[in-house]
Amino acid sequence: MLIRIDCDKPDERRWKMVIDCLKKGGVIIYPTDTVYTIGCDLYHYEAYKKICAIKNIHPKKANFSIVCSDFSHLSNYAKQLSTSQYRLLKRYLPGPYTFILEATKEVSKIFEHNKSTIGYRIPNSPICSEIVTQLGNPIFSASIKIDDDVLEYLSDPEDIYELFSDQIDMMIDGGIGGIEPSTIIDFSSGEPELIRMGKGPIDF
Repeated sequence: MLIRIDCDKPDERRWKMVIDCLKKGGVIIYPTDTVYTIGCDLYHYEAYKKICAIKNIHPKKANFSIVCSDFSHLSNYAKQLSTSQYRLLKRYLPGPYTFILEATKEVSKIFEHNKSTIGYRIPNSPICSEIVTQLGNPIFSASIKIDDDVLEYLSDPEDIYELFSDQIDMMIDGGIGGIEPSTIIDFSSGEPELIRMGKGPIDF
């Protein structure tokens, strides 16, 4: 199902369809402040395994991120940050960044195997924020680039839907998306380390 959402013209019926799909374990593709990504409810492990199958990745080897609407979820999934770490996150988020953080035991329970780190995102995207807010918990986030050898990501929602319609339950059309992924910063060792330069600039 392809569903178009315009945040300037809210349609509660369509939002209900999105949230109901996620709560039932559906897999969706949705726009962020970087590229279109594939995701599901954080607490639906079967949906998570479905995403792994789509990406041809073993569930225990996947390094997906979780998308949150604000910092309220941080302490549930990431171990306590230092003051300097927290200030850096506050400076860059919401925005086109993924922070790799030390994971809490809750993360291992969710992924059903020992997991020491978690990618953490708060996109500057009203659609992402509304999904997580209405759902009540974070969602998984994984790229949908077809081939790692292809530099650019797909940006046209109709093209994306044509490719993945038989593998997902719903796609949110939020208009033409971006082609640059998030900038990834690894905090798991204590100090920030740039892993991938993406859309978000850095100055640390």
